[in-house]
Amino acid sequence: MEVQVDTSTLALETSSVVPTPLARYASPRSVVRLSIWVFAAFQCFYMLTSTGRARTADEYNMFYMTESLVLRGSTAIPQAVALHNFYGKIDLQGEPRAAYPPGQAIVCTPWYALGDYVLSRLPGVPAEIKDLVFCFSTCLSSATFSALAVAFFFALLCGIGVPTRTALFAAGLLGLATPIFGYSGWLFSEPLSAAIFMGVELLAFGGSRKPISMRTAAIAGVILGLATWVRPTNVFAIAIFAVAVLFRDGKSAWRSALVLCACAAAGVAALLSRDLLLFGNPFDFGYPKIAGGVSTDVRFDTPLLTGLYGFLFSPGKSVFLFAPPLVLAIAGLRRLWRLDRGVAALAILFPFVYLCFFVRYSSWEGGYCVGPRYLVPSIAILCLGLGPALAAGTGMVKRLAGLLLAIGVTVQGISLATSFLEDQAPARGHYYDTHWHYRLSYSLSGQVQLLWKYLRNGQPPTLGLGWDRWFVFLHNGKVSAVTLAFLAALMLAGLAISIVGIVRNMRSALKPV
Repeated sequence: MEVQVDTSTLALETSSVVPTPLARYASPRSVVRLSIWVFAAFQCFYMLTSTGRARTADEYNMFYMTESLVLRGSTAIPQAVALHNFYGKIDLQGEPRAAYPPGQAIVCTPWYALGDYVLSRLPGVPAEIKDLVFCFSTCLSSATFSALAVAFFFALLCGIGVPTRTALFAAGLLGLATPIFGYSGWLFSEPLSAAIFMGVELLAFGGSRKPISMRTAAIAGVILGLATWVRPTNVFAIAIFAVAVLFRDGKSAWRSALVLCACAAAGVAALLSRDLLLFGNPFDFGYPKIAGGVSTDVRFDTPLLTGLYGFLFSPGKSVFLFAPPLVLAIAGLRRLWRLDRGVAALAILFPFVYLCFFVRYSSWEGGYCVGPRYLVPSIAILCLGLGPALAAGTGMVKRLAGLLLAIGVTVQGISLATSFLEDQAPARGHYYDTHWHYRLSYSLSGQVQLLWKYLRNGQPPTLGLGWDRWFVFLHNGKVSAVTLAFLAALMLAGLAISIVGIVRNMRSALKPV
């Protein structure tokens, strides 16, 4: 006798007993939406925690160049000479030029314009301190670049097959526990370089498993060529990306690698032509011969072991101290290689090439700054190993990731709490010795002491000292507390809305299947 079974009823009853598993991977469209929300969240968070001001010659002269572009349509910085804060060189036409290409200044012009045409005109902003507001607004560009780097990082991990929740956790580790967080609050070029490299990596390797097309290679090459206008040492990235293309797609991709290099060469040639017109030498980037009574000639005379110890183990510059998640990221490189050889090649070659270059550089420490400044973009790319490490990890691995997150957030918090220049500059022999050589014994202990000092002392600090936050800095400059509260409330609201957006879109994207 044949028995008829109602399969629909059986399926319904089974589903009520066995929980339906959650999807691990979001659709490409959902990843785009999530990436936008990740960017918005970190943008608002980084703006809230920004210092909002320049303090070193590198930062000030970049700000002056941005100001000149907006107000005069020129990259000359006569205001730096007038203010006795010039770090650069007089060109063949007698114009003072900063010691860097104008790429970052060009990209920063919208933020200066925001300060000039919006923020400085708010109620409660005294006319005499508008320059401080312009600098604050321009400094917020680093918050945007760091947030872009984190969002691109998240989208790239999703694109190469890392589960969405894992990719989000890895992005949190990058954005909170590495110098991408710290440098979001200062006006250096590293956040912009990190965003460019991560964006090009997403363009080239994050879209599909198909071989990289000529068109994609050309676009990537143009962007990488223009990246040399941000920092000339970004030229190494061109060769690294070309090699990564070959690793990913094999010998058949040699045409794409060649197109990438050729298109990038146009940007490099344009930069060298600019230097030739300004200084009579295509390889003269505008660095002064002498600064502060010390020669600034580019030299590679740092002993190899000194540079290696400095970048890897010294208490003031170690990549493992300032980016603890690297411990886990390095362990994930083998799994990353299995997911995508091109991405893995970049994660390996970037830190290796830039470490080899800067390890013998005379100013390997990066001047007055926090941590391994020159390696910040490489750190971000190496952190791509976090995705596969976390995805394949046990509970112990995830607990280790939580510990590394806590350590990293603490280090970045100390770095940003007070001005690093207040700790490093006043007493010769603390950061530099009497011959301007970096002291390998330098550590964050000085900033810890400053933090403890200002925690105990409620007396308002001198302008530019003490708590290194934009609202403290601008309040000491006599900006209305109501205006500052309004700006902070906007940022907090944006952060809250963005977090809600991430949670809702994550739930929607990972519905039970």
